[in-house]
Amino acid sequence: MDLIARLRAGLPGEAILTDPDVTGSYAHDMASFCEAGTPAVVVLPRTVEEVQHIMRTATELRVPVVPQGARTGLSGAANASDGCIVLSLVKMDRIIEISPVDRIAVVEPGVINAVLSRAVNEHGLYYPPDPSSWEECSIGGNIGTASGGLCCVKYGVTAEYVLGLDVVLADGRLLTTGRRTAKGVAGYDLTRLFVGSEGSLGIVVRAVLALKPEPPGQLALAAEFPSTAAACEAVCEIMARGHAPSLLELMDRTSIRAVNDMAQMGLPDSTEALLLAAFDTPDPAADLAAVGKLCTAAGATEVVPAETAAESDLLLQARRLTLTALERVKSATMIDDVCVPRSRLAEMLDGTAAIAEKYGLTIGVCAHAGDGNTHPTVCFDAADPDESRRARESFDDIMALGLRLGGTITGEHGVGVLKKEWLARELGPVGVELQRGIKDVFDPLGILNPGKLF
Repeated sequence: MDLIARLRAGLPGEAILTDPDVTGSYAHDMASFCEAGTPAVVVLPRTVEEVQHIMRTATELRVPVVPQGARTGLSGAANASDGCIVLSLVKMDRIIEISPVDRIAVVEPGVINAVLSRAVNEHGLYYPPDPSSWEECSIGGNIGTASGGLCCVKYGVTAEYVLGLDVVLADGRLLTTGRRTAKGVAGYDLTRLFVGSEGSLGIVVRAVLALKPEPPGQLALAAEFPSTAAACEAVCEIMARGHAPSLLELMDRTSIRAVNDMAQMGLPDSTEALLLAAFDTPDPAADLAAVGKLCTAAGATEVVPAETAAESDLLLQARRLTLTALERVKSATMIDDVCVPRSRLAEMLDGTAAIAEKYGLTIGVCAHAGDGNTHPTVCFDAADPDESRRARESFDDIMALGLRLGGTITGEHGVGVLKKEWLARELGPVGVELQRGIKDVFDPLGILNPGKLF
């Protein structure tokens, strides 16, 4: 019995897609410079049992399986391999439970981040992880890539909110990890092992997520600086003085110019860096005043605090428009994701500017400054082979710079195809050996998302 017939024995007909014109649309995520193969079939299960059937079939026939969520990723982790089963989890989109007492939500992997956030808000609760694609990205994808977001500086990343998982293993067995309780230290932390594993160890089919009480509305300020060094000094002072902003974002000169050109934001040409801070504390105005003084002491030429939520939204608009504005500069972009210690942030931004000059490219940087996570965005003409080559080389130089500064090649986007060569450099030979050993335990046949990470 062939692959399709075996799949049909345990799946409804509408869950199996074989038309090449349709399956081809599932071949890749949003990353540049990442190879993608041609899937043999795309399956869209709705139940745990259907996922188990898919994995048993894949194991019996030795067919690779590529798990997918909303495919908003930026590392190629969801890219198909030739002849694979693409296992799309978008139909498993139920919010099973929201418990205000236990402060947890139990969800399926296809739930959209923004849908969950709004649902828990109705109970006076808050799910903090908020990737920039939160209106489109799925919880399963967030777990697979250990996503972050704008609020990480105060609330942390996805890994800190995943309490437990139901995972279908490569051979179809169902594994339950973790807990529903506020505390729990029984055995090895297998839950954390799956978070960020990019579908290489198993298929997440259910997640228990921690929730927090919904915070007060936040107020923001914008501070303009004559240099990135001055803005980064302000970041260091804000964090060293013990402040807990709910958002602390930075835009470099290139990003500011791109946003100005697109949206006529009116930022002066002399602005080399824009720092955006927000607080959701009981007295955010007082916190903004204190941070505003630190910005002024660090050299800010202007500090504009908001007095209302509407004014805050206007101040933050420039940051939200950054990627869209940079995409207008050239026909293609590569978004890097290098995270460095906060104390090295200025060196990271100045080094990236030097790399842009070296390769004759436009590279705009926006950063989750509060946690040192930078997003250098390389703008290039995809139709120009030489410019495309320079873009890829500059991307590698940026990652090398991050490692030299004591950072990591990815803070929240994952490794996928795009950075697997660099993962080995960061981990070292012993680290790679141990991680491959873990992969072999969970996936001895190597059928789960082959070609990713290693």
